[in-house]
Amino acid sequence: MPFLLSILMTCIVSLISSLRSVGLEEHFIEIWMGSWALSWVFAFPTLLLVLPLVRRLTLLVVEAP
Repeated sequence: MPFLLSILMTCIVSLISSLRSVGLEEHFIEIWMGSWALSWVFAFPTLLLVLPLVRRLTLLVVEAP
């Protein structure tokens, strides 16, 4: 799940960021894919590191009276 989540999230966020910064220019797909690859390299390990904390926080929220 973290693997697929990181792929989808970074793909969408990098698309929006790339469109905002360069617009739909001739080499947009290459720019977007480069941006996506770089963001995924950082996002996936970060997701793996914070996942235990997020699970604990979610449990606290769900179990709160």
